[in-house]
Order: sequence, then C-alpha cells, then structure tokens
Amino acid sequence: MTLNPADESFATHLRGLLPAEVLRPVEPRYLAEPRGRWTGQAGVLALPRTTEEVATLIRAASARRVAVLPYGGGTGLVGGQVMPDGPAPLVISLERMNRIRGVYPQENVVVAEAGCILADIQDAAGDVNRLFPLSLASEGSCRIGGNLATNAGGVGVLRYGNARDLCLGLEVVLPSGEIWNGLTRLRKDNTGYDLRNLLIGSEGTLGIITAAALKLSPMPSSLGTALLAVRNPQAALDILALARGQIGECISAFELIHRQSFDFLAETLPHLRQPLDPVPEWSVLVELGLSGGLDAVTALETLFEAAVEAELASDGVVAQSEAQRAALWSLREHIPEANRRIGSISSHDVSLPLSELPAFIRRGQEMVAAAGSYRINCFGHLGDGNLHYNLFPPKGRNRSDYADQATGLKRLVHDLVHAYGGSVSAEHGIGRFKTGDLQRYGDPAKLAAMRAIKTALDPFGIMNPGAVLA
Repeated sequence: MTLNPADESFATHLRGLLPAEVLRPVEPRYLAEPRGRWTGQAGVLALPRTTEEVATLIRAASARRVAVLPYGGGTGLVGGQVMPDGPAPLVISLERMNRIRGVYPQENVVVAEAGCILADIQDAAGDVNRLFPLSLASEGSCRIGGNLATNAGGVGVLRYGNARDLCLGLEVVLPSGEIWNGLTRLRKDNTGYDLRNLLIGSEGTLGIITAAALKLSPMPSSLGTALLAVRNPQAALDILALARGQIGECISAFELIHRQSFDFLAETLPHLRQPLDPVPEWSVLVELGLSGGLDAVTALETLFEAAVEAELASDGVVAQSEAQRAALWSLREHIPEANRRIGSISSHDVSLPLSELPAFIRRGQEMVAAAGSYRINCFGHLGDGNLHYNLFPPKGRNRSDYADQATGLKRLVHDLVHAYGGSVSAEHGIGRFKTGDLQRYGDPAKLAAMRAIKTALDPFGIMNPGAVLA
C-alpha cells in the first residue's frame, strides 16, 4: 500500500479540524532515539489533549493514507519511535494526555492517560499507600502508553510481571479512527477475544493506546536489599532457589551483574562507590519486600548466611538503611549509562530458560572470544531469564573501529540464543532494529497470523509502518 506524506496540504486540513494548539513545530527531540542509530522524520507533529482529538487525527490520516507514528517518551531502544524512511509521517505525541483519571485504593487500581510519566503513576500509587511495581531505569521520562505498547519489563518482573500483567483495561484509538472503550477495571471479563493483550506489545502498529487501567499492589512494609558475591551464574540460580525456599514469592528483584559492569562504572562514573572489594567476577543484587511485621533485612542476612554456608556466596553487603539501599540500586541503574559512555559494538536484550542460562553464558564467552578481542558486559534480570548481553571494543579502542563487525556479532549472539530455546527480544520489543530477527527466528505460523491481524485492523498500513513487521 502506497502512503502519502504528511505535507502542508494535510496540515491545513488538520487545522480545520482541531484546536490551534494541537499542531506544533517539529523539534529535533521527536526525531531522535537514545542509541543514535537513526534520525527520524516528521511532516506534521500533533500533541492532542483528548482521546477524541487522537481519533480525529487518525481518521484524517486514514482517509488520506498518511503514515502515523505514535510517540511516547522517546526512550525505546529498538527504533520504534522514529521513522527514517518513507513518506514523512504524522507524529502523534501523547505527552499532553497526562492526567490520572482515577485512583481506587480498595480495588488496587489506577486509571491513567497514556502520556503519564511512569514515575508519576508510581507517586500517585504511593499517595494512597499502594505500589505500582513497573520499574525501569527510564521511569523519570518514559510514558505508560509506550510501556504498554512495548510490554516493558524492568526489575520487578520476577514478582509482579511485565507491563502486560499489570494492565486490566485499555482505551485505544484503532486505525479506522474508532475508539475502543475497553477501559475496564474488572479482574474477570471473559467476553470474547482479548483485545487488551493484542494491543499491548503491538508497538503502535495496531492502534494508539490513550489510557489504561493499571493494577496496584500493597506497599511492602519492609524492604531489604543486598549485593552478594557469587561463584558463577549457576551459583546465582542456586541462591534464587534457596531464597524462594526461605522467603517464598516475596523476592521483588534478582539481578545478575558481571564484573565488567563494575569496571565500566569505575571507568566512567568513578564517583559511585562500589561496596565489594575486591570486585567479584559475578554478583547478584537481591531485593525483598515483606509485610505483616516481617523484617526484610533480617531475612536477607539469614539468606546470606545460608548462601555462604552452602559455598554459593563468598562476600556480600546487606543494606542497613534507606541510603545504603538507594546506593546499591544506583549502581545497578547506572550500568546502562556506563555502557553508553563506553559505546557498545552490538547490544542484545535476550531471554532464556533459567536452567539454560549458565551454559549460554559459558558458551557465549567461548564463541565471542573465538571471534575477536571483545569485552562482554553480561547483566540483567536473572530471576526472569532476561539478560542484557552487550559486546564492547577492547579498552582504548572505539566502537566505530568495529562497525563492520556489528551485524556478524549480533547474528552470533542471536543464533546462540535461539539454539538454547531463548528469545532475541526479551523486553525492548522489535521496533525497526529487530524486524529481520523476527523474520529469521519467528515461527512461520505466528508471523502469518500477525500479518493477517495487521491487515484486518490496519488495511491501509498507516500505523507505524516499518515497525515489527517489515
């Protein structure tokens, strides 16, 4: 299907349909993405305030066959928020749709518009002594519509699930311009196809999420955080099993960190104090959230003692104050920034069955070493099988020196992930960066069904063309 550009004629048409302040000059920030792989384009930029205004924009784009690019916080890492090729699109930013429509503490529900910043939703939940557990490094700037559109993960998936698991209902503008009023707060609604889960993770290719009803959880009365030095990834998994046996399902986060992460932090952010000396080859960051008068710090100290006795951990620190807890998390949250400053040749967001993780990491080290002299920074959400497996040049070299090797390294890692029964996209989505990977590793029947759904809902192909399905 041939699409038309969002040109001045189209802009003039929109001005006759919408309030004057909806259309804005295109600023460079709407054309950029964090890793600098692409520069986008925009013929028209719209900042609607209401769902009806979004519907008006989509109806106009559908009638004139103009591409639509939904824009959230711009923090996505696979290029889904920029359109570098094709006719200049209509970019729709939801940033002015940022109201909390309602908070229902007894139901453990908050209803928020898609442009709400994630941290603001967390704060709204905290105001009524509830927890919205979706937590990402970008939570101060990412927006909930984009989190849902990409089915974002983060550090709390082990206990609370992905964005998909935290959503009860959606309000969505479909490619026809129709509004789907699915903003239910019901926990049980067994009335046909689950459009909510179809739209979550569709990355703006099937419609624009304008609001969501989100699950809240009780606020833990006691939080505990510890950093433990472990022998290897298998020992880390053994500690996870030990923790579950002692504490049950109250483990909020379980992060695996390789020494390379701490070396990069020391190299680029030396003001961050590192608590373990010497720095271990592998470590895990564990967080517990307990209620009912139970003490999380005591529980972690007991876990640490048991891990040492079982020869799974050799050193560790248990935070004794909120300041110490925040300092441990600051280390973890600054790893992506340290990676950015070093400059990766190829970055990978992958997931594997838990039991396969040690073998994958071991085999990956062997294969990467055979391919050349690269530094591997392997870290991530071990509790749910999600690793960030990134390859960097040797110290003193620049990633630009290895630009011709990036594609081959990506193939090497992704082929290995696939061989171990894993996924080449754990929590970042497909966007434009991984459309080839989806075609290479995706199940043919699934891909055919996805294309059929796309054609049925978006027959003119206006919604985020080039993303997910090339």
